[in-house]
Amino acid sequence: MGIPKGLLEIGGQPLVSRTALLLAPLCSSVSIVGTPERYRHLGFNVIADERPDIGPLGGILTALAASAVGWNLVVACDLPYLTAEWLRYLLSRAARSSARVVLPESKSGPEPLCAVYHREAAAAIRGAISRGVLKVTRALETLPVEGVTPSEIEPFDPRGVLFQNLNTPEDYERARKDLETP
Repeated sequence: MGIPKGLLEIGGQPLVSRTALLLAPLCSSVSIVGTPERYRHLGFNVIADERPDIGPLGGILTALAASAVGWNLVVACDLPYLTAEWLRYLLSRAARSSARVVLPESKSGPEPLCAVYHREAAAAIRGAISRGVLKVTRALETLPVEGVTPSEIEPFDPRGVLFQNLNTPEDYERARKDLETP
């Protein structure tokens, strides 16, 4: 992409800021896991990734280890189609769940970078990492997981774009055109 995804802009706002501002009214606090020097200027709490070399699983572990609350909404910054309505639903599912992870399953498969994790999941994730498991869904295999099915997601995602992430310049340009057009 040329620059860190979180700093790519849609509507003149960095993706990481868009995401944090979406979460702010829904959560008791919002933190960004990443390089503090890269994101601190945006005005949000930034937590240095304790294992930046291992990908998303390290970020999830960092967030849970730093958390003072039970349930934690973990969202990648490159999901520009997320809505407050969907995230409210996901959080309400977690509040009623006895699982340790509430994991949406889109038609493409599990969506661990838009899920709710209980702080208690940190120990199992840390153990998985110590065994060399770095894929998020594999690291969750020992935890009680409550899935949210595609049919439960569909009312919140009639266009089928909720979990579209930005992995290529083409994805980014398509999202910009779609979201910046009035």
